[in-house]
Amino acid sequence: MSFTFDTPRARRRPSLTPMVDVVFLLLVFFMLASRFGQEAEIALSPPSGSAGSTTWDGPPRLIEIGPDTLRLNGNTTALTDLADGISALVSGPEDPIVLMPVEGSDLQRLLDVAAVLRAAGFESLILVDAP
Repeated sequence: MSFTFDTPRARRRPSLTPMVDVVFLLLVFFMLASRFGQEAEIALSPPSGSAGSTTWDGPPRLIEIGPDTLRLNGNTTALTDLADGISALVSGPEDPIVLMPVEGSDLQRLLDVAAVLRAAGFESLILVDAP
C-alpha cells in the first residue's frame, strides 16, 4: 500500500484591505469629531435706549483699528500704550469706548484690542462700522 501526499499548499497571507479601510474610517471620524483651536466668545450687549435719545457730552474715545496701525482719536498709538492713553480720557471704567475697525483689519486684531481694554478694566466697548 502506498500513500501519496499532496503537495503542500502555499500559506495564505491575510488580506490587509479591510484593516486599512477601518483605519481610514477611524481617521475620518476623529478628524470630523475633533475640535481644533480654542473657542472664544465676544460678549455683546444690546444698546440701551433708542438712537438719538441720549446726548454725548464727554471727550471722544474713538479707537480706529487698522491692520498695522492703531489710532486713538486720530493719533497713532501702540497697543501697549492704549490703556494709558484711554485712561486720560475717561472718568471711570463704565464710560463707553468706541472701536472702529478700518478696511483691511482682521477680527483677531479687534479681539486683541478688546482684550487689552478689558484687562485694563474697561467693559463698555462699542463696535461700529467704518463709514
